[in-house]
Amino acid sequence: MIRPEKHDYPVEKALQFLEPGPVMLLTSHHEGKSNIITLGWHSVLAFPPSLVGCKIEARTHSYQMVLASRECVINLPGPDMFELATEIGTCSGANVDKFARFGLTQKKADLVSAPLIDECHACFECRIHDDAMVEHYNYFIFEIIKAHVSDAPDASSTFHCTPDGEYVLSDEFLRRK
Repeated sequence: MIRPEKHDYPVEKALQFLEPGPVMLLTSHHEGKSNIITLGWHSVLAFPPSLVGCKIEARTHSYQMVLASRECVINLPGPDMFELATEIGTCSGANVDKFARFGLTQKKADLVSAPLIDECHACFECRIHDDAMVEHYNYFIFEIIKAHVSDAPDASSTFHCTPDGEYVLSDEFLRRK
């Protein structure tokens, strides 16, 4: 086993080594309008129940919609949606219908009012499970209450964001049982 040489590193950049999961498109719905936000910072917290923690900045339109409706859908785009997912984060849903602008298909969810994104290979309907950290940290804890997952061969391929604006594909898997 290699013992790599280490050196001091800026603490403010340390998070790039701890990136927790794939880029996701979180959809929300409130007062007759739907929205999409691109998120890269979230974490699996427990199972069962299936809990996921997501940081949604308070200055975003999605933050207000999720807070008001107390639900959302976590949609996982494949690598073919990389450019689209990064562009979704460049405009506000307060001013733009992101489904129309980016040509995405809304599909009715079974248990929540937020729509599924039909082009995504996995969609998880969620409700707020715990909002204790929302006020101070913009951190929502959602419970997944319904899952929709594709059986397509490449459905598990995702992409991940680092704080430096670089992305990593997850096409290669190493398995041990």
